[in-house]
Amino acid sequence: MKLYRFDATQKLPGTIERAWEFFSDARNLARITPPSMGFEVTSPLPEKMYAGMIITYRVRPLLGVPVQWVTEITHVDEPALFVDEQRFGPYRFWHHQHLFRQIPGGVEATDIVHYALPPGGGLVRGTLVAPRLREIFDHRREVLERTFGKWTG
Repeated sequence: MKLYRFDATQKLPGTIERAWEFFSDARNLARITPPSMGFEVTSPLPEKMYAGMIITYRVRPLLGVPVQWVTEITHVDEPALFVDEQRFGPYRFWHHQHLFRQIPGGVEATDIVHYALPPGGGLVRGTLVAPRLREIFDHRREVLERTFGKWTG
């Protein structure tokens, strides 16, 4: 199994507490996902994230084909980090670390995603999967700038 890594870092004005409040609320996932993906949370959500929390989604990652996705929040260290891992879905393996660090004038939000594709998926990684991940995080960057303001530090 070939494991790939995707990293994205964004600096946002504001406090780590505000960033945590936004990112740890799964209701904001649809907001930061490109509309073309038809992202929809399909499970009830508690008021506060916790380790062991299961979240189910419906998403259309490629070619408009709907896919069920189930993730578990496996680690929570408020307000510094949380990790979601796919239990069922489009990837063979998905481990997504969300890291937050207070910096002068704002907060640095870093995503580290390790993923593996189903058998044969490596053939389309460079043409479909990797560009789609970049598109998702580019959209997210724009939404976060509108939500938190543009970083000027």
